[in-house]
Amino acid sequence: MNGKSIYRLCEKNDWDHALTLGVYRGTDLDIQDGYIHLSAAEQVMETAKIYFCGVEHLLLLRINANELGDDLRWEKSRNGEIFPHFYGPLKTEFIRTITELKLDDNGIHIFPTLE
Repeated sequence: MNGKSIYRLCEKNDWDHALTLGVYRGTDLDIQDGYIHLSAAEQVMETAKIYFCGVEHLLLLRINANELGDDLRWEKSRNGEIFPHFYGPLKTEFIRTITELKLDDNGIHIFPTLE
């Protein structure tokens, strides 16, 4: 794989809708903020704990950051950390892998090894 992997957490029904459109436009929060919130490998597990704890049928979308061009910006966000933000609809063709995350007994998502 060439390039840095970044990630998006997405509920399965939202992804199924995106597939019919060919683009993922994000959640209401993304639309309100004007960009799609993404995470680096070292950030995505915390994002899942904060925003998606206990959510079933949660998908982990892996994206090659190098393919997103100038619409991808790394900006200060939660706790002063720099996060990737994508300004525009995310074409479904940019998604390299999709993994459905299972829940452990405590409602915490079990992640694969991240690149």
